Amino acid sequence: MSTLYRTTLAMCCLASLLPLGTQAADAEKPEAAAEAPAAPAPRPPLLERSQEDAQALERLVPKAEQQTLQAGNESFLALWKPANDSDPQGAVVIVPGAGETADWPNAVGPLRRKFPDVGWHSLSVSLPDLLADSPQARVDAKPAEEPAKEKGESAPAKDTPADANANVAQATAADADAAESTDAVQASEQKDEADAERIFARLDAAVAYAQQHNSRSIVLIGHGSGAYWAARYMSEKQPPQVQKLVMVAAQTPARVEHDLESLAPTLKVPTADLYYVTRAADRNAAQQRLQASKRLKDSQYKQLSLMAIAGNKDAEQEQLFRRVRGWMSPQE
Repeated sequence: MSTLYRTTLAMCCLASLLPLGTQAADAEKPEAAAEAPAAPAPRPPLLERSQEDAQALERLVPKAEQQTLQAGNESFLALWKPANDSDPQGAVVIVPGAGETADWPNAVGPLRRKFPDVGWHSLSVSLPDLLADSPQARVDAKPAEEPAKEKGESAPAKDTPADANANVAQATAADADAAESTDAVQASEQKDEADAERIFARLDAAVAYAQQHNSRSIVLIGHGSGAYWAARYMSEKQPPQVQKLVMVAAQTPARVEHDLESLAPTLKVPTADLYYVTRAADRNAAQQRLQASKRLKDSQYKQLSLMAIAGNKDAEQEQLFRRVRGWMSPQE
């Protein structure tokens, strides 16, 4: 066998093996790709604290009392108890304060459970977390460092005052501070408007639900900062379906556009302002609201005092219920 023949035979064998090697390499590629770790799935958004509280409440309150109402593009939990009467007088819509649930043990829960026994439906709502209470973005107040001077850069002119650059820097900083302050005010106002829009949508839904159950009269009862939002709702929306407003231990939230002193006495519906005379802060704030109401003609604002009963919460809650019911139905 000649050398030329052997060389030709070897080259033919090598050429026949090349496609097999290519196929084996291609077959290994999908396996390598399959072994690559998959991208992590995006985390679902965290629930608001009020949503977590509502979920916890759903496990404690009887299902028959739970109602899911729709406010715009979001749903929320409300607790409904029909009146134990064949001819109900109406419905009370109860608004809890910040950090409270629709069955809060102070004021909210006792009132929603007691009113059905005297001929009133009760509907207690839950409010969303406030954007105004969300953490504020931090602003770095450290001034930017001046760029290093390059070689050959000319020195300031001799006729330039020594403190001229400092004056310019101070003026620029003052302008920046003023701009930041204006931006902060605008951001706060936008959050306040967004909070009011969400809360008013929930109160609209609650009032509409109460109307569906043949409520001749609807009374809005707010507790703590819930009293503020109930009063503001009555002032800005003026819903004709709501005939009276009750504020219990009212508080003005931080970072809102209006306070209760200027808001409550101007309402167009009969308003009862119940405060604890034994608490100095509540008593002083109530005194300011009373003085403001006296400056207005034909004000329908009235104050009622309560006594905090140490060591006897049941008696304290019964006192509150009797004062509210007596003002709502004075003939009884």
